[in-house]
Amino acid sequence: MRSSANADRVAARLRRRYAAEKRFRAYGVAAIIIALGFLTVLLASIIADGYTAFVQTEVRLSLDLDPSVIDPSGKRDRADLSSADYAAVVHNALLARFPEASDRAARRRLFRLISQGADLEVRKLVLADPSIIGSRREMWLPMAASVDQLIKGNMARAPEKGGQFSERELAWIDALQADGSLKTRFNKWLFTGGDSRQPELAGLWGAVVGSFYSLLVTLALSFPLGVATAVYLEEFASRNRWTDLIEVNINNLAAVPSIVFGLLGLEIFLNVFELPRSSPLVGGLVLTLVSLPTIIIAARVSLKAVPPWIREAALGLGASRLQMVTHHVLPLAMPGILTGTIIGMARAIGETAPLLMIGMVAFIVDVPATPLDPATALPVQVYLWAASPERAFIERTSAAILVLLCFLAAMNATAIYLRKHFERRW
Repeated sequence: MRSSANADRVAARLRRRYAAEKRFRAYGVAAIIIALGFLTVLLASIIADGYTAFVQTEVRLSLDLDPSVIDPSGKRDRADLSSADYAAVVHNALLARFPEASDRAARRRLFRLISQGADLEVRKLVLADPSIIGSRREMWLPMAASVDQLIKGNMARAPEKGGQFSERELAWIDALQADGSLKTRFNKWLFTGGDSRQPELAGLWGAVVGSFYSLLVTLALSFPLGVATAVYLEEFASRNRWTDLIEVNINNLAAVPSIVFGLLGLEIFLNVFELPRSSPLVGGLVLTLVSLPTIIIAARVSLKAVPPWIREAALGLGASRLQMVTHHVLPLAMPGILTGTIIGMARAIGETAPLLMIGMVAFIVDVPATPLDPATALPVQVYLWAASPERAFIERTSAAILVLLCFLAAMNATAIYLRKHFERRW
């Protein structure tokens, strides 16, 4: 009887244990499903808001490049051509298309349909080839952001429902659509230009170049410093309280909020060394401080993963300690070190707070030519556009987030590839 009762109790405990394991697995699966659900909703909302930014509404106009307007002197001087009234060329083309806009108020309404930066495109065309002055050319020029939002369905037509256009303006827009002169085309300005107050001309290229220069400086500094620090601590430093203190501080720095590094960069790099404000050089220096702890920790873990018999064999064959590290240990640990470096760089490319502290939040129109020129970065550009009130900047904010996510996905995919390709099994 007693053995039967014990067997029943054991069986009951086993059933409870198996039930608890099943519940635990169910909780884990539920947590994963919920997390994936939130991630799907987030990505879907970003894509829904941002995919329309990759196309832009443009109008086809027949431009009369009148020499009396563009180059009255006839000298083809580049300075005169740069300061010519190209807006008049664009406006004359619109008036030729809609001659009924005869009074001043009608012309003002007609001209506001096209982007205020459309004349810059004509200017680029003329400066690239002054021989076209005096001819007639057809060009696709950007429409105003409000027209673009109307065509994309983000704005109501009726004024009582929030529309911004009168019946006459809507008739002009419909006429351009009817004859094929108004179309949505690939938004080249988004990937070729810098920031702009005009949403239809605002581009990411300046931020992309700024991020590239910043990451270039970060990689050039953080990789050798991080690897050298990890090699010294793991292979050469003696175990004492000082090295223990250094290790603890490195681990703690990995958890420090990034804005603290921004404050440090503001004080040291800008106020003490007086480096150029808002430059990718300073941004790269600050991001180096952010990414160094991650790279050092990853490099040390990779060095520890190398089997000790590799070291013993190299030393037994007469190699010095430096030769053992550089010829055997470091090459075997390099895949893990590269993976940790890419992960650290991926963290750096998404940082915003430290860059705000060093002035990279400034409105920068020109694309930086060197790491010393004023610039912004992709996460900062997202921050700037998100603070803009225009509806057109909402879709550009989401588009910038998508571009940033693509960069991060590419860097993480590279890290996974390096780990799988160079992985060694002992």
